[in-house]
Amino acid sequence: MNQRSATRRDAIALAASATMTGMLAACSGTSSSSGSSSASSSAETSTDNVDVRVASLKGPTTIGLVQMMDTTSGIPTGDEAADDSSSSSSSGITYSYTISGSADEVLPLVISGDADIALVPSNAAAILYSKTKAGVEVIDVNTLGVLSVVTGDASIEQFTDLAGHTVYISGKGASPEYTLNFLLDKAGIAGEVTLEWKSEHTEVAAVLADDPTAIGVLPQPFTTATIAQNSALSAPISLTDVWNQYVTDGSEFVMGVTIARTEFASAHPTAVSDFLDRHAASVESVNADPATAAALVVKAGIVAKEAIAEKAIPACNVVCIEGDDMKTALSGYLQVLYDADPSSVGGSLPGEDFYYLG
Repeated sequence: MNQRSATRRDAIALAASATMTGMLAACSGTSSSSGSSSASSSAETSTDNVDVRVASLKGPTTIGLVQMMDTTSGIPTGDEAADDSSSSSSSGITYSYTISGSADEVLPLVISGDADIALVPSNAAAILYSKTKAGVEVIDVNTLGVLSVVTGDASIEQFTDLAGHTVYISGKGASPEYTLNFLLDKAGIAGEVTLEWKSEHTEVAAVLADDPTAIGVLPQPFTTATIAQNSALSAPISLTDVWNQYVTDGSEFVMGVTIARTEFASAHPTAVSDFLDRHAASVESVNADPATAAALVVKAGIVAKEAIAEKAIPACNVVCIEGDDMKTALSGYLQVLYDADPSSVGGSLPGEDFYYLG
């Protein structure tokens, strides 16, 4: 078996363990590329000349990136920039992007060194850290929880109202199960809720379509699309809000993170800083103006319709949390997953060098 095949084999095995991928690529299809794009960073911050290759998933993790992708597109790169000798030495940091439908397409790019920065499920980052022997670092948290309780039962107003009911959900033996069980235990209703497991989000949606009084758990933007098709349904409970209600140690329900190859981050700290600045500005723009961002989300192929994207964005919890806050938020969540199933984070919790603190 050649090295590329082995890399892909290992990444597929890793993706099978990266169990939040279905949430973070909830609207994914086949792999696509946005092409190569670039932008010169400001003279005040750039002392680096490097093309940063960014890989991400079709889903909420990339929603916070769309403004950055848009503003760094259409600028000459490669041969065109190299032909201009007056600008090549000061061209600064450029960006190229690949958006894929699943983690088994993103992770090989990181493992092989064909991507420098990637937006991935949080537990996938921990597993990759273990498999590459600290070959990746988390540089920011990009997505908090995107799971919501969806139902047409008006009696379900708060999380404890789930007691005595059956809840339909996908993700058994994976992060959704571990997180939901953790929250049910925190709320004191772990023994009073029956979980009915489905293999796909579409199966949960089908149950709700047949019986709007049923109760399901779905991710964004799938939640918004499902509700749009059935006015009897609503999403009265966000599991992120539930986490924040019961967890007080500073940890967060972290579904997506941004990682950099350790080798790249060490060689190009200015590029990492530039990415973080741009990512933070992009997240702020997307959250402040969902209507404008919706067009970019559709342009990136993440969601098919602007109306759905605009409604979903506020519930997608796209963020850019860095430094010590990032470490606190993520380490606490990984501890929850580890306590439920050590293999869900690679067999052991990541070391201190997993967290890029600048």
